[in-house]
Amino acid sequence: MDGNKALIEKFYTAFQQKDVAAMQNCYADNAVFNDPVFSNLNAEQVRAMWAMLIKSGKDMRVEFKNITGSCSGGTAEWIAYYTFSATGNKVTNRIKASFFIENGKIVRHTDRFSFYKWASQSLGLTGILLGWTGLLRNKISSKAKNNLELYMTARQTV
Repeated sequence: MDGNKALIEKFYTAFQQKDVAAMQNCYADNAVFNDPVFSNLNAEQVRAMWAMLIKSGKDMRVEFKNITGSCSGGTAEWIAYYTFSATGNKVTNRIKASFFIENGKIVRHTDRFSFYKWASQSLGLTGILLGWTGLLRNKISSKAKNNLELYMTARQTV
């Protein structure tokens, strides 16, 4: 149990320090990640997602608290502060994370946050008016997944 809590603390400490390699090392090779924007990312994709978000989040700041550990995983609460690059809007995203951990590695990581609150902050009026719709969520999710694929392709050609 203490080991799982320590792994989650290690993950978020690395996130605060923008230590991508340390974050990526916390995931098992069969890991799966989900949140309201990215769904069913495999280990390679989730590792690339964190690298992409840290690289693009020049002013990103992360806080975490209430980390718990159990025999099968743990939970955490974290807040991301950053400027959404597409609009220049400031975002404060409050997230609840749950983890399933096996053999000292994250196997399943699920982040939950209000997509409507996120869209309202990041997209402004469009998010306020349409942030509750599946149409906007699907559009944002599709664009994010496409950006991730482009990022991963660019890294392979370097």
